[in-house]
Amino acid sequence: MHQQQPFDSSLEKPQFPGASAEFVDHLEFIQPNVISGIAVYRVMDRQGNIINPSEDPQLSKETVLNFYQKMTLLNTMDRILYESQRQGRISFYMTNYGEEGTHIGSAAALESNDLVFGQYREAGVLMYRGFPLDLFMAQCYANADDLGKGRQMPVHYGCKERNFVTISSPLATQIPQATGAAYALKRENTNRAVICYFGEGAASEGDAHAGFNFSATLECPLIFFCRNNGYAISTPTNEQYRGDGIAARGPGYGMLSIRVDGNDVFAVYNATKEARRRAVAENQPFLIEAMTYRLVMTC
Repeated sequence: MHQQQPFDSSLEKPQFPGASAEFVDHLEFIQPNVISGIAVYRVMDRQGNIINPSEDPQLSKETVLNFYQKMTLLNTMDRILYESQRQGRISFYMTNYGEEGTHIGSAAALESNDLVFGQYREAGVLMYRGFPLDLFMAQCYANADDLGKGRQMPVHYGCKERNFVTISSPLATQIPQATGAAYALKRENTNRAVICYFGEGAASEGDAHAGFNFSATLECPLIFFCRNNGYAISTPTNEQYRGDGIAARGPGYGMLSIRVDGNDVFAVYNATKEARRRAVAENQPFLIEAMTYRLVMTC
């Protein structure tokens, strides 16, 4: 007579197709603070000193001076156009005060043929790519020299020549659009990447979920760059979400993530450069959360 072999239930492994896990025999809900807050990567301290020499990007003096020149130029342009809006000369303007390092550090780490999807506060990225001041002014004043022929609101820049997709007003629409563009570049096999900028407020939109999920499942060479400045227009982060910021969402979508000091231009440069290299080499998306400050009101 055949006897059934004793069965050790502790050796059972789940075979559900939707997750990778082990069985447990006690009831326990996962706590939202199961891990401590994600660390903030930085290269420089508050005095501008390199903390760890191995993280120094070893940029030339000319490159660093160009960083500084572009950040101060962006700040000056902001002041002039913000005052123009307050005087009623243009209808709308959004400044970039406090976030200049996120623009320049990330833009410098990209290749010139990489595709950029911006939101409202990425003028510095376009400036770093050589977009001239007169065209910034033409766009905001909607005059005859505007590349968009006055069809867009001020600060809704775009430049095909510089691979900068025209900004649209609705929040987060650029996120699934960037995913589609990155998938197209992957199929073309051209060693190009896409970078998509947005704020932590836009990450509360449904389009963010769609873009994150599609980019991971389609394995797209895409960098999601979130500027977390603490406020979505006037809504503080403690009223927007309960989790640990935006970078904590990456693992849930199967994305590699990092949190950086957005006021440290070298940290932003290093993170974006490595994310760009791996996104192209490995065909996968990356999520960068740059912690920064918005020094003035939203517009």
